[in-house]
Amino acid sequence: MKIGCPTEIKPQEYRVGLTPNAAQEAVAHGHEVIVQAGAGAGSGFDDDTYRAAGARIADSAHEVFGSAEMIVKVKEPQAAERRQLREGQVLFTYLHLAPDPDQTRDLLESGVTAIAYETVTDPRGGLPLLAPMSEVAGRLAPQMGAWALQKANGGRGVLLGGVPGVRPANVVIVGGGVVGTAAARVAVGMGANVTVLDRSIARMSYLDDVFMGRLTTQFSDAGAIDALLPRADMIVGAVLIPGAAAPKLVSRAQLAAMQPGAVLVDVAIDQGGCFETSRATTHQDPTYDVDGIVHYCVANMPGAVPRTSTIALGNATMPFMLALADKGWREACTDDPHLLAGLNTHAGNLTNYAVGKALGIDVLSPALALKR
Repeated sequence: MKIGCPTEIKPQEYRVGLTPNAAQEAVAHGHEVIVQAGAGAGSGFDDDTYRAAGARIADSAHEVFGSAEMIVKVKEPQAAERRQLREGQVLFTYLHLAPDPDQTRDLLESGVTAIAYETVTDPRGGLPLLAPMSEVAGRLAPQMGAWALQKANGGRGVLLGGVPGVRPANVVIVGGGVVGTAAARVAVGMGANVTVLDRSIARMSYLDDVFMGRLTTQFSDAGAIDALLPRADMIVGAVLIPGAAAPKLVSRAQLAAMQPGAVLVDVAIDQGGCFETSRATTHQDPTYDVDGIVHYCVANMPGAVPRTSTIALGNATMPFMLALADKGWREACTDDPHLLAGLNTHAGNLTNYAVGKALGIDVLSPALALKR
């Protein structure tokens, strides 16, 4: 199979879909790997490293998209990239379709077979291709929130860990999954007073055990959020409903209860965000103010640390990428129902029920898509 890896063109996105090690593995399996010139530069991988791995370097994205049978990326294809996709081609990347009707429409019109990292599952019910980036984003969230809390950056002027005689910041993390746990680890390590909200008793028990009393867990409901808002210096939105749009857990009206200069960090922004006032921002212009509350809503947070993120993502995606290339997408998805769960579009049909519900589009079951 011809596997193509274009340079990411989303603003301030420095990750790359294929590491040189992944390219080397694919070549060893008998596949041709085509990497756009400069694709790995932001992650510290030069073209010569890819050549040494056996990949061919292409001068343009047009050459990659035009010749590859499978496109491996990081972020969802941008409009210019979507115009180059075609039926019979496999796209393997993050998609986050539920809050993005324009991308969904373009993918359906192209006929491409799109497999989304964020909806591939594992036998334990986890999301193995989302987890590494969730770890990175979660660990970054308190760092970015601490930066936004600085007065010069629009915040309250509060040091996350406080100092002797001055209380630490109150950090509320909504969601105790991979993102929330990673965020809690860093926030606790920085000395903050941390509360994690979740609706799973088992998950809260786990967090209590792991953190040994260094944070507070609380059942997540509207009343709990209302009570915590006035005291919060930072709120990290870390909720996830796989494939679906994120629920809106804090309304604009509720911002009035918060302290001026408090910070909202919305890690769920890729799925539309979990605060009513959230809108996607970039690393270049990461924050904005609504009613005196600072919002940090960067849609590709792991792109801030592309070397770490690229290697972590490549470790997770490589076995699935090789299965798709070795067997073809139909056989690979037939053999692995967890990979089949990643199928989002095929031959003009939407194949993910959560996306269909969010966008009001009829869905073809993935099992039927395998037969078309």
